[in-house]
Amino acid sequence: MPKKAMTPEEIQAMKNRILDHALELLGQKGFDGLTMRGVARSMGVSSGTLYVYYENRDELYLAVLTKGFERLHENCRAALEGVAAPMDRLKALATAYLDFGMQDSHFYNLMFTWHVPKFQDYFGTPMEAAASRELEVSQEFYNFALQPIREIMEVAGVPASESRARSHMVLFWSLLHGYIAGLNNTLLSYMHEDPLSLRETVLQNLFRHIEREMAESSTK
Repeated sequence: MPKKAMTPEEIQAMKNRILDHALELLGQKGFDGLTMRGVARSMGVSSGTLYVYYENRDELYLAVLTKGFERLHENCRAALEGVAAPMDRLKALATAYLDFGMQDSHFYNLMFTWHVPKFQDYFGTPMEAAASRELEVSQEFYNFALQPIREIMEVAGVPASESRARSHMVLFWSLLHGYIAGLNNTLLSYMHEDPLSLRETVLQNLFRHIEREMAESSTK
């Protein structure tokens, strides 16, 4: 009797299971330790099963990255729901970003910290389309942050400047990333007895700086 075809839901569930095991292997062994055979072994299936869903290791890796960014953006969208004021939206984004970085540390480290292949490494290769998709998805958080920053600048009377808005966005991301990276790699524990307790201080100082910068820029 022929094997019953999988439903779209079953196919997606299998893909998600593969991605979960690939992420776990990446966390244990890094990119160089990611192999189709290793993922299949951890799942208890044949390597051939993985090739039904992913062409090779690079496509699997890029799919893991894309899933991580999609999860981050889902968290951000949920955090922004019902929040109207630009500064409140930026604060909601900062909180969602910190939550993701601390709770999904394997995803976060892969997306932002570890030395792993990036889009440019796939340019001109058969994986360029998959890498382009990952790059497109990865930019969504920056767009999430840019819009309220532009609106905050407008409310503060800061002369319109896309370059200045992007500078504020880079500062916003850099401070959040530095704190999360320091937590995840434990370096902050060598500098402070309780680095987790600094979370609210980090956020407060970030937004004080943004407010001060906006006030100073509006007078120039």
